[in-house]
Amino acid sequence: MPYRAEKPGQRPSADELRARIPGWGADLDPKDRPAVPKERFDPAASGAHWDFPERQPEKWPRERSIEHQTLPPVFGTSAPPKGLSGALRKLAYRKYSEGRAAHWLILIAADRVDAVESHLRSFATLRPDNPITETGVLSEFSNKGLSSRTGSKRADVNHQWLDPVIVAGPWLLAGGAAVAILRTLTNRRR
Repeated sequence: MPYRAEKPGQRPSADELRARIPGWGADLDPKDRPAVPKERFDPAASGAHWDFPERQPEKWPRERSIEHQTLPPVFGTSAPPKGLSGALRKLAYRKYSEGRAAHWLILIAADRVDAVESHLRSFATLRPDNPITETGVLSEFSNKGLSSRTGSKRADVNHQWLDPVIVAGPWLLAGGAAVAILRTLTNRRR
């Protein structure tokens, strides 16, 4: 029924709806509604033995927004700040409000620095990062990867020439820097 300027007719009663639509009104009785206990304010029903939860201990100084005086009762500790990326994160929280773009830009930069730190740390392990398999470059040559981009109006076709630069560029720069450092060291020994 299209929208009309005049007011629609009388709403059908609950009995008419129940007769016309099978199962209509199944949750009208509060006993049958699963959310009814949650809708009723009864602090004793929750089983909580506290008014404010006990605080998680702070094992090291946590970064916290300058808008808030205290940490929440429970907070994440799975990835504590470390290295240069941790210093950048601490700077963002210590100096800038969360309403400032500088706060978020520093946090984004800290994420990029953390990625570089993780790549460098992987070289000290038995299984260093493998950019060929981890970036999915090989899938471009199988499963119609390249042919799916031709003759279509996909949005990523416009910037696909940048993909090799973004993926391989940092690795080539790091390799070039390593070769330059090795050449310098070998020339100094002679």
